[in-house]
Amino acid sequence: MTKKRNALDEPQKFQRALVDWFEQVAKPYPWRQTTDPWAILISEIMLQQTQVATVLNKGFFTNFLKKFPTPKELAVASEAEILSAWEGLGYYRRVRNLQKAAIAICEDHGGKFPKLHPEILNLPGVGRYTAGAVASFAYDDPQPIVDANVARIFSRIFDFKERVDTGGGTKQLWQWAEALLSNNYPRSYNSALMEHGQQTCTNKSPKCDACVISIYCHTKSPELLPIKKSAKKTVLVDEFALFAIDPNKGILLEQESSKNRRAGMWKLPLRKYQQTEALPLLLKTSYAITHHKVSLRVYQADPQRLPKADNQSELIEQWHSLTELENLPMPSPFRKALNVLLEDYI
Repeated sequence: MTKKRNALDEPQKFQRALVDWFEQVAKPYPWRQTTDPWAILISEIMLQQTQVATVLNKGFFTNFLKKFPTPKELAVASEAEILSAWEGLGYYRRVRNLQKAAIAICEDHGGKFPKLHPEILNLPGVGRYTAGAVASFAYDDPQPIVDANVARIFSRIFDFKERVDTGGGTKQLWQWAEALLSNNYPRSYNSALMEHGQQTCTNKSPKCDACVISIYCHTKSPELLPIKKSAKKTVLVDEFALFAIDPNKGILLEQESSKNRRAGMWKLPLRKYQQTEALPLLLKTSYAITHHKVSLRVYQADPQRLPKADNQSELIEQWHSLTELENLPMPSPFRKALNVLLEDYI
């Protein structure tokens, strides 16, 4: 059996093995075809909690960048515009933070994206990983990065049997990232690290036989690493919505208060089960969000006899014409449900 080596003893060979591999297999993602830091920041924010395939296949990245090609356009956009442009990606706090960053770029940097890593890190909503990613991918600045892919690789090659999501675990990962960082080709090396985690050192069923840095990997049970806090149990949630449509007024929708994660978004009005149980059921569907699995039921409601919401003071309920719906920001599950219902109605 070949004796394992320590990556820390020969960082340049470790880096070179990854970069040589990356040059052969790199996928041509659109954010890899540019050094525009604004475009790269958008991609990083989108990819925080969304799969690459979703961002690519549905055109979220290209469409958003086309609508907001520079920070200036996003900085002056209305809430409805940014929420509509982000619709389908979820976790809408991300786009609100992105707008805050755009405003800071315009107000503090004259509309030009900052080049220095500390200035990038100081932008609203930008953490250590994102700042390092933008600095290295846009400016080839040697900055370490640790995302889920990098954490998985390091925990396996160093056979790290402590939790990676604690203060001590996180500190150790960043120390390894700094020690193994390439000063000669940081853009390619950081890209290679992330790609290796996506393609080879995967979360489930890692392709160890195809691993170009296997000589440095000390774990015998890669599928058990990294160690994290146990995932939260799935919470089952029931939602009961009204489909109230009037030939003259249009369709009734509600908008959540600013305290809600869906603030600014329009959706079908929700009520308690007791208020809907006697109404005709039109549609039953389900969707998942974070650790919740939601069962959504939509009932036919008489526009003249609508059950009142308990939290009426926290909501805005408003009638909208059918022609307005396309431009209203709406959570994807409700958009899909509404499209199905309107097909039958029309």
